[in-house]
Amino acid sequence: MKQTLRKALKYGFLIIGMIILIGFALKGNITHERFNSEKWKNWTESETEWSLRWDMMNSLRKTHELNGKTQTQIIELLGEPESKTNSEFRYYLGYSKRGINTGSLTIKFSENRKVTDFSVWQG
Repeated sequence: MKQTLRKALKYGFLIIGMIILIGFALKGNITHERFNSEKWKNWTESETEWSLRWDMMNSLRKTHELNGKTQTQIIELLGEPESKTNSEFRYYLGYSKRGINTGSLTIKFSENRKVTDFSVWQG
């Protein structure tokens, strides 16, 4: 009986320890920063805001249906892109909190200038 109890406690502590380690490993990678159009537009690549746009990406995807929006609506929401063509806008996202990785949000448009697809690139 004692041996079974010790074994159960040992595995219990091991599981709790693993959960804590996983929590620390994910800390900083999963954020709950709400999307804020003004913060996005006025973002500057500074030490205090390096990952602000990355941190807002999940909220942006959940709260705004980008597909079907016009180029004008995207500019109203996200501001002028860092680079653009008639068929594509690209927004720089800054550092991703995973080493020195940076990335960008690419928004693709159809011939009638409506969003058909968007993707996040990290590298």
